[in-house]
This record gives sequence, C-alpha cells and structure tokens, in this order.
Amino acid sequence: MSRIHFVGGEKGGVGKSVVTRLLAQYCIDNAMPFSVVDADRSHPAMMRYYAGYTNAGNLDDFEGADPIMQLALDADQRVLVDLPAQSDRFLQHWMVQNGIVELATEHNVQIWFWHVMDDGKDSIGLLQSLFDTYTSSVNYVIVKNMGRGVKFDAFEASDVRQLADELGAKVMTLDELHKPTMHKIDLLNASFWSAINNTTDCLGIIERHRVKVWVRNAYKELARVNA
Repeated sequence: MSRIHFVGGEKGGVGKSVVTRLLAQYCIDNAMPFSVVDADRSHPAMMRYYAGYTNAGNLDDFEGADPIMQLALDADQRVLVDLPAQSDRFLQHWMVQNGIVELATEHNVQIWFWHVMDDGKDSIGLLQSLFDTYTSSVNYVIVKNMGRGVKFDAFEASDVRQLADELGAKVMTLDELHKPTMHKIDLLNASFWSAINNTTDCLGIIERHRVKVWVRNAYKELARVNA
C-alpha cells in the first residue's frame, strides 16, 4: 500500500523540512521504498540533503502536482512531500478539483498530513483550518516540535486538540537537536546518516553521537505513530 505524506504546517520556520529529512532517513534505515517531492521552489531543502531520492514539485499548476499522485500509483512506496509555507490553498485546489482523495481511495493509497507546529497560537488555528478542509477523509500526524517551542499547553487545552482525538490524529513530540550541531549539518548539506557516520567533515565524535541519540529518539516516536 502506497502512502502520501504531506509534511506541512503552513507557517515558515516550524521545521517542516527537518521532519521530511527525518522521514527520509527513517525510510532508508528501515529499507522502506520511498520517493520525495520537494514542493518548496524557494528553499528546496530536500534537493540539498537527499538529492538522490528527490523530485522537484510545483503546486502552482496541476502538471507540477500530478506527479505526487503518480509516484504513489506507479509503485508501492511512501511519497514524502515537503510543502512550502503558505501552500495550503494551492494544494487544496489541486486535491479538490481533481478528486485526489477519491482517487487515492480507489487505488488503496493512504493520504497523511503531517502538521508541524511550534507553540504559538497561530499553529493551533492553522491545524483547525486543516481539519476543517479535510475532516475525516485523510489521516493526520501532529508534530510538536520542541526545537520551535517548549510550552504546548495551549494546544493541549484547546478544542482543536479534542478534535484531533476525534479524528484519530496521531500526536508526536520531536526533541530539539542542539542548535550549533544542526547548524553545522545544514552548512555541510549533510544527510542525518552522514552527520552520524562521516568522520571527515567538521562534526566531532561527541556531536556525531549527539545526532545519533536525537535520531534514535525521533525514530521511537515515528515508530509509535506508525504512519
């Protein structure tokens, strides 16, 4: 069964691409067939870190978005879509006008929306908008990114948190990776595998182990939500 994973959150700077990178590495390390569509034309992060697995996408027109579905139809695999900020209206237009949810159901393709959030009020409102758009027709994973917030009490106490439970949404926590270490990884355009295993670049042994522990903990959360 193919699965399309739309990794978004609508806001910029909440860590969408970090989650997509983590999912890509998780698929590699667990021998899961997958492809990536980098729909962020301004900051194509997946083209930098996982170029060998990544296709360019464009949500502005149907021709640019159709390959997302085609990849899922062509092979039994996970299709990871790294969404840019403020792309929901383009994605929704493509999905509604082309009956993508219906087509996915007909061909036994699961659709998952990953809502990566910080601890701000606007992330809660954007999650509500996502639920309002797709209701129970798709699956959801909510990622509380501790690298972009430390207090998610407002979310946990909100009506949208209750709605998430009613819709069967999975909720996971992504720990913060030490900022200077992440900065070095980004400067190297390194995959997380390379950050852990490559001894010739500028990450020291403690930094590499730090990344290893962070990835291991993140994998436990990914395995728990089982998306």
